[in-house]
Amino acid sequence: MVIPPMLYLLFEALRPWLSERDLYRFVGILDQVQFRALAAAGVSFLIVLLLGRRTIAFLVRQKVGDAGLTDAQALRGVSQSKANTPTMGGILIAGAILGSVLVLADISERYIQIGIIVVVWTAVLGGFDDWLKLTAARRGTGRQGLLAWEKLAFQLGLGLLAGYFVSTHGAAPDGPNLSHVLNLPFQRTYIPGSAQIAPGLITLAPLAFVAIAAVVITGMSNAVNITDGMDGLAGGIASIVAVGVTVLALIAGWPPAAQYLLVPHVAGAAELGVLGGATAGACLGFLWWNCSPAQVFMGDTGSLCLGAILGYIAVVIRQEAVVLLMSGVFLLEIGSVVVQVGYFKATGGKRVFRCAPYHHHLHLGGWAEQRIVARFWIITVLLLVVGLASLKMR
Repeated sequence: MVIPPMLYLLFEALRPWLSERDLYRFVGILDQVQFRALAAAGVSFLIVLLLGRRTIAFLVRQKVGDAGLTDAQALRGVSQSKANTPTMGGILIAGAILGSVLVLADISERYIQIGIIVVVWTAVLGGFDDWLKLTAARRGTGRQGLLAWEKLAFQLGLGLLAGYFVSTHGAAPDGPNLSHVLNLPFQRTYIPGSAQIAPGLITLAPLAFVAIAAVVITGMSNAVNITDGMDGLAGGIASIVAVGVTVLALIAGWPPAAQYLLVPHVAGAAELGVLGGATAGACLGFLWWNCSPAQVFMGDTGSLCLGAILGYIAVVIRQEAVVLLMSGVFLLEIGSVVVQVGYFKATGGKRVFRCAPYHHHLHLGGWAEQRIVARFWIITVLLLVVGLASLKMR
């Protein structure tokens, strides 16, 4: 396979020439994946910030503004007030992430290659769904968006494929395959003070690994999608969780850190810190345009993509439990929808919440939109701290 000469690989190829002329010291910092993760965050942030206005203008010209429609009678007034705000802004997020990763990540690493496929697959899926819904009025007849089962089929298909290729990669050549362990909360991967593997670790069979990957990637993708209902809500929470995922990826990919914190070391996973950093930066940049009152919405193009990235990295680094803890608000949102729909069907029309997802329940209860968003951000920061702190509670 021919690897494109992106920035990182270009400097690697030029290393001998630069070293002979004592010039490599000026670019040698690219050897440090921690720096590249931070740089990816900065680059993706700037891409979204600098291209945001032009992208919004383009979306306005394409007449892909939000229709302001909702099935909830009580929310129609709020929804109508945001009608015609351009959506599909997720192309900014996905584009910035891809640009940063292609420039700063080692794209010869299999985990990065799969990550790029995850970004493109979900962004295209969400974009197609957005386009069908947003152009329905112009087309008159035809699709009003992808059917729920169609979207789910593509998401599960991605999860199964990603899980399969991840499961066939990552085995340590000189030790046990920690990339396939079932990493339970508070479980020690190593014997404290040594590099010896702790007894009692459960290694997942390939089929079980693939199944878990499909569920986590699909679930996270839908959870972020459902949360995306208020200005700045999904983007802000995703940026916070992405910071945590970046830290976890860097830890998993660095043997001394993984052994010190007694978590699984996954060879090559540190490069996913670049993907995580790019995701965090893109979300922060998008908040510049999406904070209340929003100038653009991310749509399914962005929300499906963000959730899938977070779920994918969690699966690779074997930290599903910690990432799900950090994503507690996302889980609350999707859980409220599941409970509402299930209870409604079981009782013949009764409801648990005023409206689902949960942020609408609070909104109809008198909470201002900005208050809900800010408090959900605060909760996510606290969950991030608890999640990272839990690494030492082993």
